[in-house]
Amino acid sequence: MKPLRCVVLISGRGSNLAAMIKARDSAELPLEIITVISDKPQAEGLKVAKAAGISSKCIQARDFTDRAHYDLELLRLIDSCQPDLIILAGFMRILGASLVAQLTNKIINLHPSLLPKYPGLDTYNRALAAGDLEYGASIHFVTAELDAGTVISQIRLPVQASDTAYTLAARLQPFEHKLMVATLRLFREHTVKSKSAMLVVDEKTYKNPFTLAAAGYLRAAGTD
Repeated sequence: MKPLRCVVLISGRGSNLAAMIKARDSAELPLEIITVISDKPQAEGLKVAKAAGISSKCIQARDFTDRAHYDLELLRLIDSCQPDLIILAGFMRILGASLVAQLTNKIINLHPSLLPKYPGLDTYNRALAAGDLEYGASIHFVTAELDAGTVISQIRLPVQASDTAYTLAARLQPFEHKLMVATLRLFREHTVKSKSAMLVVDEKTYKNPFTLAAAGYLRAAGTD
């Protein structure tokens, strides 16, 4: 079976990109990262890509007259790579509806909350303010509505009484990495899509996020 061909979009440190590269280089995950695209030239993730020998590009919104022209250039770059999957890994720019519609079932996003709870920003503080007893991350298909696409997978961990937004984010991060790698394995080995807001894996429909632990993709005890 061929490696999963991916384009990765980033805006920041690229920690999930680094986790993908590590899984690729250790042969844990047959993955080909074709290129990395950032909307910020100062993104540390561009250095991560360069160190791994992966081509990268930066396209800034200020270089385009409007969102539509930015999205057209982004789509042109993606199409030139012919990826199996496009991964938003800390990409902070909202994509236009027209672009998303052309990438149906091919673009996924990692979001730091247990969706549908807390779409958007400041998710850690919102969860702490609500007194949530557990927290986590979700990977979902990207749609025109912010963080509202069908959830593919999730990982959970308990909230500690002493947690702040900073400590919660720090504890979650390694589990986000595990979730990303496990979810990419799922995509490589199965047909995964969304249909009528339901998750479909190999033509079997799931009402809830796919249970990666039960399927043997995620072996982090007590986190799924």
